[in-house]
Amino acid sequence: MIYDVNTGMSDVHAPAETQIIIRSNAQQRPDSKRSNTERNRNYTSSNSQRVDIDKFTQKLSSITRRTSTQKCAKSIRLALQSAGANVQGHPVAAADWGNTLERLGYRRISPSFDQPKKGDIYIIDRTKGHNYGHIAGYSGSGWVSDFQQSGYAVYKNANVQYSYYRLDH
Repeated sequence: MIYDVNTGMSDVHAPAETQIIIRSNAQQRPDSKRSNTERNRNYTSSNSQRVDIDKFTQKLSSITRRTSTQKCAKSIRLALQSAGANVQGHPVAAADWGNTLERLGYRRISPSFDQPKKGDIYIIDRTKGHNYGHIAGYSGSGWVSDFQQSGYAVYKNANVQYSYYRLDH
């Protein structure tokens, strides 16, 4: 029995996208059946990392807690992994995620809290009361870390330092 099936493994939540193509004599291009929308929502960094913003923000939107579990970095890591990002060797502390985000194709920009875009991520540096800092992503409707935040300013200290990242696409 001969199959001519283009099976995209990108729907499987794995660290990297893989496509398996089984072909008969009728040759097809792997991207021929993918829509423009599907092709455009996957952003590839200069080191061939693929991050699917829709999957990232879907994972963020699935977080419904109203209070912190103090596992913001873990929540963002899981959301990035569900979007296809390889975060091998990731840091533990939220404040240390900047280089990892840049490796994934994010670039540091001036804070844009008044005009966030789906998939944006911010980091708050360590403070005296918060040794690990904080990290959160924008779901398209709000800021989410390990809980649904009421805004970006989660610390009562007005003097915290923010780093803001946007996926370069």
